[in-house]
Amino acid sequence: MSDASTRAEAGLGTFERLLSFWVALAILTGLGLGSIFPDVFATMARWEVASVNLPVAVLIWAMIFPMMVGVDFASLAHIGERPKGLAITLVVNWLVKPFTMAALGVLFFEHVFAQLIAPEDAQAYLAGVILLGAAPCTAMVFVWSNLTRGDPTYTLVQVSVNDVIMVFAFAPIVAFLLGVADIEVPWGTLILSVGLYVLLPLAAGLVTRGRLVKRGGEAAVRDFKSKVAPASVAGLLMTVVLLFGFQAPVILAQPFVILLISVPLLIQSYGIFFLAYVWARAWKVPFNVAAPCAMIGTSNFFELAVAVAVSLFGLGSGAALATVVGVLVEVPVMLSLVAFANRTRSWFPG
Repeated sequence: MSDASTRAEAGLGTFERLLSFWVALAILTGLGLGSIFPDVFATMARWEVASVNLPVAVLIWAMIFPMMVGVDFASLAHIGERPKGLAITLVVNWLVKPFTMAALGVLFFEHVFAQLIAPEDAQAYLAGVILLGAAPCTAMVFVWSNLTRGDPTYTLVQVSVNDVIMVFAFAPIVAFLLGVADIEVPWGTLILSVGLYVLLPLAAGLVTRGRLVKRGGEAAVRDFKSKVAPASVAGLLMTVVLLFGFQAPVILAQPFVILLISVPLLIQSYGIFFLAYVWARAWKVPFNVAAPCAMIGTSNFFELAVAVAVSLFGLGSGAALATVVGVLVEVPVMLSLVAFANRTRSWFPG
């Protein structure tokens, strides 16, 4: 392992460093339980209110809420300090990434892999990757930025601006791309999902953060996040177990489907990173801004993608499966890009 890779590994906590392992273990657990207790999973699938599965909604909130507590809209006062980096981030995240992800999904699921995937499954996987492509990262990007010694204020500005945009742009972009792909768009469920998994957690996070800051400043915020982190981890892994429990018959019949879904996700991740990174180099953006501005577009808000996929298409859908595969591949990809960025620091001014 290179020195850069070693530094990246050392900078992660145990869970983040082994995220892919824990997710893989949760996948195997879900497949096993789904095979042994199919009736239990079928019963949980019926626990719905307005197309929202209640067990999954609780788990998703456990994942998302701690992240939203870390969002500080006061950082928007610094929005004009690094305009080039922010411009790259916003253009790549909202004008490029969703559309390239949809294009890659169509290319692979409907053409390259057409003989390996049933047409209805191809549409489901396409819907899942579209949801991933329309949801830029809001939490793990702080980890990747820290590992490349990125500017923390700039990273916070990025996340805050993206969260504001996500409230208004996520649903229209997803609806447009699903419509172009001839996938029926249940608008009511989509809007409900955005409200339930973006707007409400964001509002709750802001209220909680405000109270914590009044009580003990940023130290109180950090302490709170460290205390609720185990709930967030448990929520992620239990969601994966549930999703793969429902998917057990399909996956056991076609185990290579996870590999097929991974292909466009990997191409998208590396392609988006290098687009933003090369652009930042051409614009002579300092490294401590260039690295995080490339990382945020590469990483995904997979918690939101999973939640919306379950709401729109169901726990046992191919769309939900595709979003979880996104979780599986993300950490190895991001660690490799952190190592690359650290090795190429000299490419940038400052």
